[in-house]
Amino acid sequence: MIKARQTSTLVQQTSASPFGRILVLTGARQTGKTTLARQLFQDYAYISLDDPVTRSRWAKLTSAQWKSLYPHAILDEVQKEPGLIEAIKAVYDLSPETRYVLLGSSQLLLLEKVKESLAGRCAIVEVFPLTLPELVTQTFDEEVKPSLWQQLLQGRSLDLLPDAFLDPRHPAKGKAWSHYLSWGGYPALTQTENAVDRQLWLRNYVRTYLERDVRDLANFRDLDAFTRLQKRLALGTGTLVNASALAVELGLSVKTVQRYLRYFELSYQALSLAPWTKNPAKRLSKTPKVHYLDHGVLRAVLQREGDLTGHEFESLVTAELYKQARALGLTAEFTHLRTVDGREVDVLVETPRGYYAFEIKMAEKVSHSDGRALRGLQEFLDKPLLGSFVLSQDSETRPLIQGITAVQAAYFLG
Repeated sequence: MIKARQTSTLVQQTSASPFGRILVLTGARQTGKTTLARQLFQDYAYISLDDPVTRSRWAKLTSAQWKSLYPHAILDEVQKEPGLIEAIKAVYDLSPETRYVLLGSSQLLLLEKVKESLAGRCAIVEVFPLTLPELVTQTFDEEVKPSLWQQLLQGRSLDLLPDAFLDPRHPAKGKAWSHYLSWGGYPALTQTENAVDRQLWLRNYVRTYLERDVRDLANFRDLDAFTRLQKRLALGTGTLVNASALAVELGLSVKTVQRYLRYFELSYQALSLAPWTKNPAKRLSKTPKVHYLDHGVLRAVLQREGDLTGHEFESLVTAELYKQARALGLTAEFTHLRTVDGREVDVLVETPRGYYAFEIKMAEKVSHSDGRALRGLQEFLDKPLLGSFVLSQDSETRPLIQGITAVQAAYFLG
């Protein structure tokens, strides 16, 4: 069962544009890039560069031969043979009829060869694990209904129900939410209902990430220090990350910690929320907050099951807000806001029109005090505050304080 992807629309629109003749799909391993490309570009030749034996053979083709034999092709794991990117560049310049889809499982691919060689010649689309609206679907061709959050981002007004249970789609959303809380959003985990198989897949995923992505793309000789930081980030997901303090704790240099933290971002394992600092008149923290991008992977790193912590809940909600915005290809900058005296806004999303602010609580029942961090927020901001929300597990939708709405996370994001 292949789930539908909202990114499909973005990919098709981008590919059809004059600047989409070379389309780069990037994202973490196993997010469904290959499936997406092969479903959307069925008339393209598919070439995998994962096999080192056959990889060198493809590298021998000249640009003229690519134009003649493979004018339309999907090149998978293209970062394994960087020289091919130069050939594709030459084909692009040689013939306006050629079209290529390049797939790679790390932003290192983009930062190095693609941005260096294909600047101005390619369009880039990121593919993340499944979002909640995608988890609800049953087939690839099914329409993905946008969540309430995505409707807000698209400029639509919301008619919120007084209780999430009144939503006709509540059972389907509830099932998707339950899966997301337990296993995260990787497509492979929707192919089986067996918990043991899912746990095994996640453990293998973490091992493959370390043994292939980290070794191949970052050239790490010793993974021990990287693995220790990986576990430390998983334990501290949703918290402020100070590179200097981590360096002391782990016995590493500050530069090494900063490099490793950056790699977690580049390989789509973590999301670093920069601090919002656009108001020089306010004393604001300048420390980033790091969230694991997939809850299932986080649990596999920690080898832990059972109840969530509050920080884990904050991370999985933050990751979902982020993935859903990216799935639509919208311009939105994600930050967090924290004053030096401890007032904190968990997620602040800046759009061209203004800001959305979120407080994230794991509570089954929220109170007026849960919205206090969002009170008076407009005085900090340089654009209009379009909406403030407390997202929790409370099914009741209600105003907490003027302009601040409590709404169930599963209902808002499903």
